[in-house]
Amino acid sequence: MTSQPDHAHESESESDQALGFDDLTRDIAEVPAVEVITTVAVHLMSAAAVKCGLAEGGEADKDLDEARKLITALAGLVTAGAPEISNFHAAPLRDGLRSLQLAFREASLVPDAPGSGPGEKFTGPVYS
Repeated sequence: MTSQPDHAHESESESDQALGFDDLTRDIAEVPAVEVITTVAVHLMSAAAVKCGLAEGGEADKDLDEARKLITALAGLVTAGAPEISNFHAAPLRDGLRSLQLAFREASLVPDAPGSGPGEKFTGPVYS
């Protein structure tokens, strides 16, 4: 007597896993724009902080070329998104952006001229 695989049980198991996954995720249509914008901004901030050497890895993770790209992208997002998400949500993002721009300037061996740092074409010059 040979044993047949239990395909019905297998399908049921896959359905349960898919259901569990769906329960943990939200349909993007349900997510307010302000939440999407702030979430993306926080991810850019976190990545830029790591690349500026501000995370646990410190100098090992420091890559100022990558940090420049991330900070510039963050500056564009914050500058363009701020009028759409209100000052309540934009103010902390602007503060975080400015902190990263200052951290980048401090981490640079040869700091950029005011107005030439990452994202400064969107925010204007950042001074310490």
